[in-house]
Amino acid sequence: MKAESNESLDLLSVFLTGIPGLEAQHGWLSIPFFTMYLVAIVGNSLIMAAVQADPALHEPMYLFLSMLAATEVGVSVSTLPTVMGILWFDARRVDFDGCLAQMFFIHTFSCMESGVLLAMSYDRFVAIYSPLRYTAILTLPRIVCIGLVITLKSVILRAPLPVLLRLLPYCHTNILSHSYCLHPDLIQLPCADTKLNSILGLAIALATFGLDSLLIVVSYMLILYRVLGIASGEGRRKALNTCVSHICAVLVYYVPLIGVSVMHRTAKHASPLAHTVMSSIYLFVPPVLNPIIYSVKTKPVQQGIITLFSCKRE
Repeated sequence: MKAESNESLDLLSVFLTGIPGLEAQHGWLSIPFFTMYLVAIVGNSLIMAAVQADPALHEPMYLFLSMLAATEVGVSVSTLPTVMGILWFDARRVDFDGCLAQMFFIHTFSCMESGVLLAMSYDRFVAIYSPLRYTAILTLPRIVCIGLVITLKSVILRAPLPVLLRLLPYCHTNILSHSYCLHPDLIQLPCADTKLNSILGLAIALATFGLDSLLIVVSYMLILYRVLGIASGEGRRKALNTCVSHICAVLVYYVPLIGVSVMHRTAKHASPLAHTVMSSIYLFVPPVLNPIIYSVKTKPVQQGIITLFSCKRE
């Protein structure tokens, strides 16, 4: 019986959905979507290259920024094949195992992004609370260790999801509501009880996004308490200014995430287009905006990118 189930899964395909109600405009819509992918991948790659090439950027803050850029490239590359495949070629059919792989990578990189944002808030906390010991506390081995812990945690927590989904039977038309494969979508497809999958998915979300966001809020409350204790107004302004880019990155990531979660649970009868737009904002906007935010608000990053291009010309 299990062999028959595995054989049926090998033949199973899922069908993705484009942008509901705008199927006739997919050709035109491919232009802004492709532009967003280009900006996200090129912009974040430039930040990684600048941090790697410029010794002035070999500081904890910029090393964490490089990690954030890497996760955002990962999210963008994970969704690109199916999104652009639908918009350009109307290629909606996806192999089931390929769909599970895409789901795993999207959720894993998103989880890593949340973890890196938490690490960056810790970086700002240390920089403001112990500026003289900043580089002594956040040494390169410790930063590498933090990066490895974030990666391992994300992979270990997300790995059971595709495994459990593959064990379930599927016996009806498998149509997803997005242009990519997500866990909340996929657990609607099996013709068996998916309560375990649903509970596990919620528990993982709370253990990652929920806990990370709570710790980020706590760290900034402590930072604000410390900054308000600085006597001079100029000192307070300078201290807070070092956090502006990270605060913007946190808001760009968590506001759409909260919006998607709220809509998924309280607005189930909203139009499919509304759900598609909210999910697209969550997955596409942070990788596009973050490199712009950091390159505009952070002068060393600006200089690093300029230096990178100067070296290329020479």
